[in-house]
Amino acid sequence: MLQGTSSLRTPRAPDQLWKMGSRGDCYDNAVCENFHASLEKDLLRRRSLRTRQEARTAVFDYIEVFFNRERLHSTLGYRSPDEYERDHEKE
Repeated sequence: MLQGTSSLRTPRAPDQLWKMGSRGDCYDNAVCENFHASLEKDLLRRRSLRTRQEARTAVFDYIEVFFNRERLHSTLGYRSPDEYERDHEKE
C-alpha cells in the first residue's frame, strides 16, 4: 500500500477491501496533511497550551486570523484565501 493511503473494510463485505487515498483522487490527504504541518509549525511549536479551551481559542485564532487572512498560499497564486475569494467574487 502507498504511504498516506488507507484501507476500509465494510460491515456488509468484511472480506472486501477498498483502498482509499490513491494519488490525485478525492481521498488524497495531502491538503489536510499540509494544513496540519503548517498548524504545528506556525502555532504549536511556539507556545505551550495548558487547557483545552486555550487550545481551541489558539487554533480558532490561527485559522480565522492568520491562515485565512494573512498567510500566503502558493496554490492561490501567493494570495491569502480571503484575497482569493474577493478576487473571484468580482468575476
